Amino acid sequence: MHKDASLTLGESSAPPRPDIQSALFLDVDGTLLEIAAHPELVLVPKDLPAQLARLSVQREGALALISGRPLAQLDRLFQPWRGAAAGLHGLERRRADGVVDRVLDRNSAMALERLRPKLAALAASESGLRLEDKGGTLALHYRAVPHREAEIRALAEALRRDAGSVLRLIPGKMVVEFQPRSANKGQAIAAFLAEPPFTGRRPVFIGDDTTDEDGFVEIRRRGGIGIRVGLPCPTAAGYCLPNVTAVLAWLARSGLP
Repeated sequence: MHKDASLTLGESSAPPRPDIQSALFLDVDGTLLEIAAHPELVLVPKDLPAQLARLSVQREGALALISGRPLAQLDRLFQPWRGAAAGLHGLERRRADGVVDRVLDRNSAMALERLRPKLAALAASESGLRLEDKGGTLALHYRAVPHREAEIRALAEALRRDAGSVLRLIPGKMVVEFQPRSANKGQAIAAFLAEPPFTGRRPVFIGDDTTDEDGFVEIRRRGGIGIRVGLPCPTAAGYCLPNVTAVLAWLARSGLP
């Protein structure tokens, strides 16, 4: 994860007009969709799947979702569109040709298996906590008790230390997520850029949270465009958009004169 960002959203500027020659990488929750009280309660604008299809066709397929959600959830949300995508922060990745790669290693799987009952017990014993078991990652949500953030993050860090070095703990918006160190969004973007139709295109990545910073670092390393969504904060992204509405409006300009 990027820790020494030189920019904040308050210092960065609005992004340039979308370029159909670019490779477009899009986070989902907080970027394309408004964050909901529970992940299953998100609302997908009725025209968004068609818009994703249009953006993908403009780029000859060089568009990929880069999400913490499993691929199966992404497919349900955006049906009938079903394009390239990385799920679980890159632990599973569907290439543009439809082939799916999964990279959860045995040590990480065992660490998650040991951690799972501890987190389940914690969520069951504490009012306002909810465990989201994604299989390859474990997310502890505390949106209902935001005043306990410091306490919950300290508890989560203690559990992460007990789980060993194969897992990392990523704080997000009212959530902490336990993820294998073997994959992140930056690595997922790099893998796409090594394959057609992404190869040779300038990458653009839009995201809104801490888990997206690995992607922004990779984009910056390649001379691409990183766009962070939301309030001012330390980030490796060079540009900003204020909210989901602004992201959708920016994407709608793609291909326009």
